[in-house]
Amino acid sequence: MSNKEKLTIHQTSTMIALLDGVFDGVVTYKDLAKKGDFGIGTFNQLDGEMIAFDGEFYHIADGKAAPISEDAKTPFAIMTTFYEDISYRVEKEMNREQLETLMNELIPSPNLFYAVRIDGKFKEVKTRTVAKQEKPYPSMVDAAADQPTFTSSDVNGTLAGFYTPEYSSGIGVPGYHLHFIDEYKKEGGHVLDVSVQDVTIQICKKTKLNLNLSETSEFLSANLEDHDVEEEIATAE
Repeated sequence: MSNKEKLTIHQTSTMIALLDGVFDGVVTYKDLAKKGDFGIGTFNQLDGEMIAFDGEFYHIADGKAAPISEDAKTPFAIMTTFYEDISYRVEKEMNREQLETLMNELIPSPNLFYAVRIDGKFKEVKTRTVAKQEKPYPSMVDAAADQPTFTSSDVNGTLAGFYTPEYSSGIGVPGYHLHFIDEYKKEGGHVLDVSVQDVTIQICKKTKLNLNLSETSEFLSANLEDHDVEEEIATAE
């Protein structure tokens, strides 16, 4: 693998397009698997959450996880090749705010992108999974309004996701965007809140972003300017 590829994030579409209701899948997970072994995303019609690590992809819907069909499509996904650049062991209880403060201290700069993986024992993980939508699609904020939430306590598993710089808000979710799956690969979702007990944090920096935009009529006609991005992401996420 070239050093350039090692440092590259491959992203399909943008967060602001999801906010505007661009939910039709445009690329298969078979093709995305060629872009890396680690990532997060969603599915055609916003049908749940995706998490991938160690080259294995999972579809989480209604809180339940299952392997992904290769022909499943996504309107939004972020993929990369994961490697251990920074590693840190946490052997005490930390809530999400404390965990993110620690990670902010571990990363060399808030102006780069990072892939983040956290493995171990969690005191509590609160997740949600967005439900499949039908046309005419609502906005992401409206779609997320009725999303089911789930809480897992004293659970072992993996958090996977990305840190996106604040200046890239709208392309991605600024700050830490993480998905969770338990050690048995049975449950998980998009992380709303988390507290850790005994985990290992691995972070790898990414200096290149390969952004792939759709040319579907839905994307081309979407209103991607008339949004309060920070407020809408905070509501939807």
